[in-house]
Amino acid sequence: MSDALLHGFSFPSKGESDYINIVSAKDCTLIDNRGKQYIDGMASLWLCQIGHANATVVNAIKTQLDQLQTYNTFDPFTNTPASEAADAIRKVSPHPHGRVFLGCSGSEAVDSALKFARLFHQRRGDHERQIIIRRTSGYHGVNVGGTSVQGIEANRIGWGDLLPHVIEIPNDDIEEAATLFAKHGSQIAGVICEPVQGAGGVIMPPDGYLAGLRRLCDQHGSLLIFDEVICGFGRTGQWFASQTFDVTPDMLTFAKGVTSGYVPLSGVILSEELANELTDDETVKLMHGYTYSGHPTASAAAIANLEVIENEALVARSRHIGQKMESGFAALLGDGTIESYRGIGGIWACEIGEDSIAARNNMIDKGVVCRGIGQALAFCPPLIISDSEIGTIFDTLSEVLEAR
Repeated sequence: MSDALLHGFSFPSKGESDYINIVSAKDCTLIDNRGKQYIDGMASLWLCQIGHANATVVNAIKTQLDQLQTYNTFDPFTNTPASEAADAIRKVSPHPHGRVFLGCSGSEAVDSALKFARLFHQRRGDHERQIIIRRTSGYHGVNVGGTSVQGIEANRIGWGDLLPHVIEIPNDDIEEAATLFAKHGSQIAGVICEPVQGAGGVIMPPDGYLAGLRRLCDQHGSLLIFDEVICGFGRTGQWFASQTFDVTPDMLTFAKGVTSGYVPLSGVILSEELANELTDDETVKLMHGYTYSGHPTASAAAIANLEVIENEALVARSRHIGQKMESGFAALLGDGTIESYRGIGGIWACEIGEDSIAARNNMIDKGVVCRGIGQALAFCPPLIISDSEIGTIFDTLSEVLEAR
């Protein structure tokens, strides 16, 4: 096979033929080029809420391709799918009367939110507010802004100087955050925070932590940004994790689950208050946007995907998955097979007490895809996963860990 493709988060020296070549997928099952089947325990990469090959979404994409494949949404143009997708997204969000900026990837959404955070303070004349607060173990994509504000140090090393005016706080200590705000509050533009930290290891927020960040931002005039690229669209048992934890940010980013990954789409949801600020002066243009902002085919996929989530009650299904996963992990903990576990809804991880990559590889060899993060194994299955498939995941996990 050709070595033309450079894989992300991989060793460039690894040959193309050494990768698992997925050629087809249906529901929660993946099939490689040798005919081997796998349960997709990661929903591709935290994203395929509705499972693979859903006919409703596939047909919506095909229909849109027969009408308008692509066109930009820069002034003076728009398209109906983009407008309707933005409306459908905001209706299920914590900001049903806000505005939605559309992009292509979660990394784009994060960088857009960072620019917006500074933009609002600049427009208010508060030019010294440029500090962005990140949390340890937070993941916010790999564009320059997202790399700068993520709390996973290994992802920030080796790129030279990154975005200035970024300060890190612990992901579990609101008092440390309060101390930082007391020192720099007048210069803090915003705090970016995953409600549940995904790529950092499925780390749950301590009780009261998110509400504490909201309180500190309110007290000091800063903006709170929730990165819901992983958490959004049913993953935590509500449409958005901000609803699950009953804390409303000023902005939130989304991607992944908005189309279940069938076509790339992302965005930023702005509160009604912030949206109104953008229209206060009709002579000021928003000097930000991407070629694919409001892409009609991606927007059509989002509309259909949200309809599937709604019609198949997958948000509620996520809560059921959470109950089944927790029961499975509790049994393994009781047997001493794992050291601990954590999660909510359709996103979980367990600590196995050693580097997890060997166990991950053995899980994949036995037909279950999961993700190794440090000493944890992470699971984030499609929200259509059956109880029987969940049972297979735990049977395989038990077998792999007991054989160590």
